[in-house]
Amino acid sequence: MLGRSGPVVILGLDPGLGTTGWGLIRADGNRLSHVANGQIRTDPSMQLPRRLSHLFGALGEVIRTERPESAAAEEVLGNSNAQSTLKLGQARGVVLLAAATAGLAIGEYHPSIVKKAVVGTGGADKRQIQAMVGHLLPGVKLAGPDAADALAVAITHAHHLASAHARARRTGVGA
Repeated sequence: MLGRSGPVVILGLDPGLGTTGWGLIRADGNRLSHVANGQIRTDPSMQLPRRLSHLFGALGEVIRTERPESAAAEEVLGNSNAQSTLKLGQARGVVLLAAATAGLAIGEYHPSIVKKAVVGTGGADKRQIQAMVGHLLPGVKLAGPDAADALAVAITHAHHLASAHARARRTGVGA
């Protein structure tokens, strides 16, 4: 990806068992534009394996339809409920598997890194993220808060790719 110049379509992912947000942007250096965004919901009344299968299939369809060239996912934060953390980790594993199965290189970012990259502070709340995503991607119609978070992950990845590409050009490594 570093040796490539020109625009790249990036899929951002905000994993969740109940709702997984996804967002696609086109990045050309530091110029960003919105491509698409959405949320994949699973039915809580379904057994866990069926929910995970649904998530995998739906995300695979997004990838086949939208054809991103790179992906990035938010890392999972643990919470006091071990069972919820485990289920979230399983959903994240499925999200990573869907992207990897499609042959996408995947960046992974801690939530505080995403918040800092998009809002400027690692302690930003969801409203601040949504506002900044709207500012950075003018005219975007958000499918919901999880889609906004996914777009924020994609924006973070775009910034990291642009920085790595600039570093590679300066040093002549990987350019």
